[in-house]
Amino acid sequence: MIDKEMQIAIQSLQDWVYRNDGIEKDFVLKNFRSTLDFINQVGELAEKMNHHPDISVKYNKVNLRLTTHDAQAITQKDVELARAIDAI
Repeated sequence: MIDKEMQIAIQSLQDWVYRNDGIEKDFVLKNFRSTLDFINQVGELAEKMNHHPDISVKYNKVNLRLTTHDAQAITQKDVELARAIDAI
């Protein structure tokens, strides 16, 4: 269960869905090359923020899942990374 503050934060994110103690979003890119470019940009953000998503890829479709593993919950780190990813 997530607290009210985290519920509000998640609702402020565009198209991110709360599921199993994490937030997820599906992205559809133009082609495989665009997919690779996007993943590399996400990787750069993740490294800078020292917070790494789970990434699933199928050609031009990417699923990102964010959760704070040591907290076994959604934290502000997840919300901040989601916002940064959306800005790509």
